[in-house]
Amino acid sequence: MPGKRLNAMRQIVTFDAYGTLVDFQLGPTALKVLSDRLDLDGLNVDEFLDDFRVMRFQAVLEAYRPFHEVLPSSLEAAMRLHGLEYRKSDGEALVAAVPTFGPHPEVPAALRALKSRYEIAIISNTDDDLIAQNLANIGVEFDHVITAQQAGAYKPDRQAFEYAFQTMDIDPAQVIHVAQGWEYDLIPTRDLGLARRVWINRYDRHSGSADYQPYDELPDLSGLPALLGC
Repeated sequence: MPGKRLNAMRQIVTFDAYGTLVDFQLGPTALKVLSDRLDLDGLNVDEFLDDFRVMRFQAVLEAYRPFHEVLPSSLEAAMRLHGLEYRKSDGEALVAAVPTFGPHPEVPAALRALKSRYEIAIISNTDDDLIAQNLANIGVEFDHVITAQQAGAYKPDRQAFEYAFQTMDIDPAQVIHVAQGWEYDLIPTRDLGLARRVWINRYDRHSGSADYQPYDELPDLSGLPALLGC
């Protein structure tokens, strides 16, 4: 049928949001919130921030709870690990800061270029109300915005991706996924049958892995439109 042939021609570029598109200043924000307690003798700030990152990843592997609960609980766990006093206001301030984060400088132009050829979509580990302002800050309209709140699951859980594909009514073979999160996005999408995967190695944290090829690698989004033929 003509409708089915037209649907088969669709191609969607899906994006992780925080870190890939949005300059996710969670670490610097946490340090600002905790500035009155960071002079603790023996505190290694880099280790604390790394443990906070690990705690967030561990939290999303557990039973689903909203992101506005994951952030404070992860912060509290990291603080207790390092002997820092946790206050309820710390978690509240961190959550309140998330919607204020804007895009990396090259992101709006790259997205506008991609929209000339593709549908563009978000698949993000967040709550609907938190990401709404982040998207407004980007200033480019997305065709689809899928959150963990909608899916009832966080990446890297396969359910998060499968929910997104079902909601967008698209076959994974018509999807190009773009993300900076190695453990959240690149690892779990290897076996989903996607058309293409692009790793935005924005933070140059490691050199990737042959075990999870094929994927393209870029340092930021500026080269993405040319890579995808726009």
